[in-house]
Order: sequence, then structure tokens, then C-alpha cells
Amino acid sequence: MPQTNLKKARAKAAKLGVTVEPSRLKNKKIDVFNKAGDKVASVGDIRYSDFNQHGDSERRRRYKARHEKHRHLVGTPSYFADRILW
Repeated sequence: MPQTNLKKARAKAAKLGVTVEPSRLKNKKIDVFNKAGDKVASVGDIRYSDFNQHGDSERRRRYKARHEKHRHLVGTPSYFADRILW
């Protein structure tokens, strides 16, 4: 599976005040960095597609429902995956 659309991911990350780069960790899509340049999280699994790749609204709705409990905790990998990849 190809990497996520970095242009879209960077635009969404900028709205959150963070930056993203392709991850150096095996099987992760992106690394999220704060304004100071410190790594905050590694998010996304390269073995699965995300909304930036497929654009399927029904899959997006199901993802958000499935991760409802954790995706609102600001600063967590789940939060960044939800806001940047989905």
C-alpha cells in the first residue's frame, strides 16, 4: 500500500499547529512534530489505507465510530490519526 497523500496530511497538520514527515518506523505512515521540532507521535499503518488515499465517506464514518472513545484525547496518536489521516 502506498504512503498517504502527504500534501493533504501536511495541510491538515498545519491547521493543528504541527508538522508531519514520512515515518522512519517500520509500518508507520507519518511522524508528527510539534512547533519545537520534537516528535509527538507516529501514526497510521502503511498496510492500511486512510481517507487521504481512498476518499470513501462511508469508510471514514465507520473509522470515526470505531475510534470514538480515544480520538478526542488531544495530543495522542489517535487524535492525530483522526485529524490528519481521517
